[in-house]
Amino acid sequence: MIKRAQRIAAIPPYLFAEIDKLKAQAKARGVDVIDLGIGDPDQPTPEHVIQALNESASDPANHRYPPYEGLPEFKQAVADWYNERYGVELDPETEVMALIGSKEGIAHICWAFVDPGDVTLVPDPAYPVYRTGTLLAGGEPHALPLKAENGFLPNYNDIDPTVAKKAKLLFMNYPNNPTAAVASPEFFAETVDFARQNDIVVCHDFAYCETTFDGYRAPSFLATPGAKEVGIEFNSLSKPYNMTGWRIGFAVGNKDVLAALSIIKTNIDSGVFNAVQYAAIQALTGPQDGIDRMNKMYSSRRDAIVNGLNSLGWDLKPTKGTFYVWAPVPEGYSSKDFCALLLEKAGVNVAPGNGYGEYGEGFFRIALTVDEQRMQEAVDRMREHGIFFTRKR
Repeated sequence: MIKRAQRIAAIPPYLFAEIDKLKAQAKARGVDVIDLGIGDPDQPTPEHVIQALNESASDPANHRYPPYEGLPEFKQAVADWYNERYGVELDPETEVMALIGSKEGIAHICWAFVDPGDVTLVPDPAYPVYRTGTLLAGGEPHALPLKAENGFLPNYNDIDPTVAKKAKLLFMNYPNNPTAAVASPEFFAETVDFARQNDIVVCHDFAYCETTFDGYRAPSFLATPGAKEVGIEFNSLSKPYNMTGWRIGFAVGNKDVLAALSIIKTNIDSGVFNAVQYAAIQALTGPQDGIDRMNKMYSSRRDAIVNGLNSLGWDLKPTKGTFYVWAPVPEGYSSKDFCALLLEKAGVNVAPGNGYGEYGEGFFRIALTVDEQRMQEAVDRMREHGIFFTRKR
């Protein structure tokens, strides 16, 4: 008999892999699925970035192993980008590290700091990798409930002091996936104080830093006084530059935390293909007007789905960041049952909130990654099939 390692016994199937299976089954039945489930931008990578990849990939010098922690030119581009956009000064040599997408860095940071039995503080609901990374390292994730009445921010006063003193890492993510909530500089200052008091490393996932609307600009956690003393920030080119498949991101901040992460990475992977890094440099240093165009498109889609759902009985407010809308399910449904109903009756695929944690139950997440016409069609299908917020059909 083939026996799996115990470390994966507590790991559920990855949410988006399960969603893919349900979509495939619906499509096999001939359903025209409107897919609002996975946060994968539908627009192409900018042409100047693609051209940089083509040129760099044609250079034999780039066919060899890359530097483990990133090309010096890439790290300098990241440092310059952070300084220009967020007013954060970084030493490109010691405070910037290239990642194979921010997801792998988020998972590997647990291996650098979490021993079996150690605690991490994980928001709930949240991107699943914070929790699964902890479990794979043998740690114990402690849920920090994100509730609507608190603006989907954790309340540090609610954490048992004994748990706080045992915690090694604190994960947070603003603008937030899946709730689309945003955080203020004042909240980040509270986070720095909490981390100092309890000797915790803060890991801020800033993947949606540039996806903001209506004049709002998301602050970097590292712009908070003292933040670099207690933590790091994970970032990615996936969302602002439509580069999800390219798998390039970076971690910035506390040099000692990055040095520990480097020990894991140098023993596990061999870095990011140089040509991809040179293409990423073009993304960071080239024209930035594409970000504004993308945000105008997402905000228009946001308005279409928010207004559409409100016409069906919801009471949603426009979000300030991310390309998600987080909405409650109608009374009488679980998250899973309502999402199954949407797919079966209307051919609309959304993500069940409980896939992001216990406190996501009762919600579903919509990704604004199809065109506005399809968004409106999704609302029309819901109306046609009697799917309203105020009553169960």
